[in-house]
Amino acid sequence: MTHYDFTLKFAVPDALDMETLEARLFEAGCDDALVGLGQKGRLALEFSREAASAHEAITSAMADVKRAIPEARLIEAGPDLVGVTDIAELFAFSRQNMRKLLQSHLATFPLPLHEGRASLWHLAEVLEWFRTHQHKAIDEALREVARVSMQANVARETRRLPPEEIQRFDALAS
Repeated sequence: MTHYDFTLKFAVPDALDMETLEARLFEAGCDDALVGLGQKGRLALEFSREAASAHEAITSAMADVKRAIPEARLIEAGPDLVGVTDIAELFAFSRQNMRKLLQSHLATFPLPLHEGRASLWHLAEVLEWFRTHQHKAIDEALREVARVSMQANVARETRRLPPEEIQRFDALAS
């Protein structure tokens, strides 16, 4: 069994107070999470869950939250989206060195999910690039969690589109 660290963010009913949420979550098996309620109607849970795989850890945590708060809707699973600063910190680079690395490897570095003043990448793709192109040792648990988080977020977004649009976009993106 491995410990997997990840974050799940949910939209929850405004009417639930912190004590009620914490009690429900604890009873449902989320005693391995730090609970954050910084914004009304939002719930962030930082898990450190032991499981046989990241997929099992994340899906069981999602199921526990849904059992505790059936109305909860997943906003985001993480770690997933990262910017230049996040990547630089992860690999102990300066932000400037990370930018230089990006510029010198435009042909092979993963395409950003969003490009602009603050570009964003899927962490799983960035980790894989560093492993294969820079021969960096990557923590396997982090790599696994990043992959499952990305899959959860992509699945969540995909469910919002009609099937015919998904097929049309798949054909264009290939």
